[in-house]
Amino acid sequence: MIKRTLKILAKVAWFIPAFLLWACYPPIGERTDVFFAIAPLIWFARNRAPGESFKLWFWNGFIFWFGTLAWMPAIVKNGGPWPLVVMGWGGLAAYCALYFGLFGYLSSRIWRRAEGAYWKRLAAIFIAEPVLWAGLELVRSNLMGGFAWNHLGVAAVKSGFGAGASLGGVYVLSMMIVLVNGTVASIAERILTPWLAARRKQLQLGEHIIELDAKKSDDIEKEAGFNLPRWTRSVETVLPMILVFSFHYLGKSYVPEYTAENSRILSVGLIQRNFPCVFKAADEEPWKIYENLFSCFSGKTPDLIVLPESAFAEFNLIGSWQCEEWARWMLKRSRAKGVIGGGGRKTGTQMYNSAALYQFDSTCRDKVSLQVYDKVHLVPFGEYIPGDELIPALKKFAPVGSCSRGEPKLLDFNGFKLGVAICFEDTDSQLIRKFADMGADALIFITNDSWFYGSEETEQHAWQAVARAVETGLPVIRVGNSGVSGVIYPDGTSHWLEGDKKGELLIDEAGCGYAKVMLPKKDSKSKTPYTRFGDIPLTVLFALVLSPIFLRFSFHRKK
Repeated sequence: MIKRTLKILAKVAWFIPAFLLWACYPPIGERTDVFFAIAPLIWFARNRAPGESFKLWFWNGFIFWFGTLAWMPAIVKNGGPWPLVVMGWGGLAAYCALYFGLFGYLSSRIWRRAEGAYWKRLAAIFIAEPVLWAGLELVRSNLMGGFAWNHLGVAAVKSGFGAGASLGGVYVLSMMIVLVNGTVASIAERILTPWLAARRKQLQLGEHIIELDAKKSDDIEKEAGFNLPRWTRSVETVLPMILVFSFHYLGKSYVPEYTAENSRILSVGLIQRNFPCVFKAADEEPWKIYENLFSCFSGKTPDLIVLPESAFAEFNLIGSWQCEEWARWMLKRSRAKGVIGGGGRKTGTQMYNSAALYQFDSTCRDKVSLQVYDKVHLVPFGEYIPGDELIPALKKFAPVGSCSRGEPKLLDFNGFKLGVAICFEDTDSQLIRKFADMGADALIFITNDSWFYGSEETEQHAWQAVARAVETGLPVIRVGNSGVSGVIYPDGTSHWLEGDKKGELLIDEAGCGYAKVMLPKKDSKSKTPYTRFGDIPLTVLFALVLSPIFLRFSFHRKK
């Protein structure tokens, strides 16, 4: 009975990595767990058959994703049919878990090829494992609309170890984390291999106990494949740490240092109105609510007012006289030069999810001008149904209406170039990198998290934005309806709006904030390596790592 219980517990223990990885992100947020959470699974992939590795990695991935996406049922209270929500929750978790399973399978195949030569082992540790994981994250971020959520590197950024993202995006950080986990697996392997080998011999010899001195321990290690001097084997445990810290400090050199001489100041007012997701009659008129919120600017005059996604939808479509009148009132009331917020926009039969920048015309104080950014990265099954352009009848199934895609562009506010991301777009590294490459001075992220109010989605979503600031070397101004609002700086530090209790994020209550954001001057601004090269280096490395596997598979099929 005891032996059977121990066997069951041993099997259950293999799913601890899923729990540790889940604990890295909100609601728990023990982000340092990410540096050792998947080490047992990496060890398993190195020592077991590809099929076994796939299964264990997949189920750990499913448990992790099912737990970390536990915010999805919150949409039921906003009118989402619960059977479809639950199916979507489980389906998305299973889809993301497939990437875990693929890593386990491919990693195991690589390690079967690495047997017999120590240089192959080192290549698997230093190149194959990290690149394979980051490459699969890249595919997940782009395939079928992409789901770039909770990469390993996001936890690294929030742990204060994210400077390397300026070199190759959040994916480089994920590579570094896999390398650290691989080092933990290698250390455990070196400690446990002699003991496991001795244990096997004990079982073969019955009651005879083998006393292990240093020489016998070395002999057993050699039988297990460690036929190199101890100092040589230290390469795979010491060198990874040197590489990780080197990337971190090299990345720091691209974090801009702002001084009075090389920077400009953009003062911003952040307004978190927290209107309901499905627009219903509010307890107060929106004008009165905004009037109260503006009181926090007493004695301060922000250059730019930033509102969340869908803020203009309370009044009418962007471009309508109602929105223009409201923007004019807001500019006069706050004495700001411009106001930016989100809402719907329609041209003919085309509907867009857009961000509008209203500002007073330089020639006439009462006349406001309008610049519009139309959302580029739409949410599949939310803002459009895949294939709805080929089959127009599918458009009626889009929850918020079938939207059209816009083109990447910057908004010009008094000489400041602003890159705007709406909702889920702040998870799209490639799009945000494009804004930086186009010459953006700052990034504006606006979102409507009221779909998931009361859940951990709001904090998880805000975490993604921190990585974008480090990747591009640009400050981020973020406003989330029923979410998290604040300013994020290129070194990864953030100043969020807080409620009455110090340290408590302002999420499900209305509030406002004021900040002076330092932006680089045109002549002092330099682009980060990730801004310059994007994901091209990772794509090339990923293809090189996969090519031997596919070539070998193709060769065996021909035989």
